[in-house]
Amino acid sequence: MQLVHEHVTSALCASVFEDLRDKERARTWTLERLVGFWLAVAARAPRSLRAGFDELFGASAAVEAGFTSSRSSFFERSQSLRWVFVQEVFRRFTTSILPQCPARYSADAVAGLGHFEEIWAVDGTGLDRVAKRLNAVRDVDEVVLPGSPIACYDLRRGIPRVLEYSERLLGGESLRLEEMLDQIPDGALLIADRGYSSLRMLGAVEERGLSAIMRMRRGYVMETLEELSAFEDEGCAVHDRLVQMGSKEGGKLIRIVEKVLADGTLLRLATTVQDPARLSAEQILSLYRERWSVERMFHDLKVVLNLRRFYAANTNAVALQLFTSAIVYTALRVTQDRIAEDHGLEPERLSTAKLFPRAASAHIRLVQSLRVFELVKKANPDVELNEPSWAEAGLCSVPLSQLLLDKRTRPRRGKRPYSPKRRKSRPLSDFETP
Repeated sequence: MQLVHEHVTSALCASVFEDLRDKERARTWTLERLVGFWLAVAARAPRSLRAGFDELFGASAAVEAGFTSSRSSFFERSQSLRWVFVQEVFRRFTTSILPQCPARYSADAVAGLGHFEEIWAVDGTGLDRVAKRLNAVRDVDEVVLPGSPIACYDLRRGIPRVLEYSERLLGGESLRLEEMLDQIPDGALLIADRGYSSLRMLGAVEERGLSAIMRMRRGYVMETLEELSAFEDEGCAVHDRLVQMGSKEGGKLIRIVEKVLADGTLLRLATTVQDPARLSAEQILSLYRERWSVERMFHDLKVVLNLRRFYAANTNAVALQLFTSAIVYTALRVTQDRIAEDHGLEPERLSTAKLFPRAASAHIRLVQSLRVFELVKKANPDVELNEPSWAEAGLCSVPLSQLLLDKRTRPRRGKRPYSPKRRKSRPLSDFETP
């Protein structure tokens, strides 16, 4: 949380507001105060926004903190302030914290790939349905979905580098990624699943000066031009080829790595890197296996940081919750790496699901201790009090063994079954007045 407060500063929030404001007015609930409250929601996960408001800003605390406006003004501000403001806060926070993010995640998979300055995995997810307990959708028959984010996840640093939010439902992933390419540094290597793969997408990646590994859909016409290598990986046959993919008129020269999996499924990976000396077939397979990291990030946001439960049936408030949760997650991953490095471990040896609740609990105890210390100072105005070392107070100490990731003893759980109710789903934005 110190990382959060160090980088989400008053100056950053004021700069974002001035740069993006159109007709928005400065209010008591400034962008800084609004983001600060939602960061506390991400860390605390209160029962409701009203409960969180009462807990953080009780009558006396609210007056002392300058929050003399009513709760209704907070709810109105959360619903009316465009979500692009908090998205830009996330972007600038990520840029600010990046120098403090050592590249220690996915060490084995990215070994020997220093010529790629950035290696990012791309994926999107649909957000969970909005609960009927929220007034705006209580009497709605359809399943109401609050939109969908898409992220570029930095494999080396273990954090989301680009996060985009759409008020519409998940779909058109390839076009959405194409719109994001300008936010990706030159020379980066992207790893994506088949939802983003197309000859057009591969061409756009090359045109932008990027590289890509993508799992291709079935149905493309291919003509083998050169067999680069053939070998076995984990007992399965692998072929590395240069092919002409698509029609002769509109086709494209692509390198394809194919692996027949143990269950007979054909894994077909396309890459724009045609030189095996620069990116071997073994490295391509290893990197694609690391693509699950971006799915794990979405799982952590939803399950560990409570992003499955939305506090308001409004797209602006949903985005506030999404981006502030992403800020807390990013700071958590930096902290996870620091703890692991202090103990000579790889950061993946620690469990995010075990670390975050303890970090949140320690943060609450620290805030309460600071509050008591401030009250003691106020009660003794003529006495100079030295602030104690909170690190020595044992507020945030936990045995390392309680943070280690448990080894998987059962097969990975499959995806949740498709719900027929989603056939009648509608985006949350449909229920909002313009």
